[in-house]
Amino acid sequence: MARADLPLKVLLKSLNSTIFVKLKDNTEYIGVLEKCDPCMNLVLSSTKQIKEDSSFKTNFGKILIRGSSILYISVDASKVEFLEAEES
Repeated sequence: MARADLPLKVLLKSLNSTIFVKLKDNTEYIGVLEKCDPCMNLVLSSTKQIKEDSSFKTNFGKILIRGSSILYISVDASKVEFLEAEES
């Protein structure tokens, strides 16, 4: 039986990949994961904030997201590609 990966290991495997992050205040970001630490603090580059209608609101570039403010993270490429496809 395969053991499920721990959340930090999943994030570490996703370094330099595009991820989707939703915060506890319902703010959503999509960007390239550059770094993460054991507290789930994230550094994202090429970051865009997403509006409720899934359109892009603001380009931020490089940001730091505090781990305690994160509601969930999606490393699923199909979710990320779906959002990026709506940009054009």
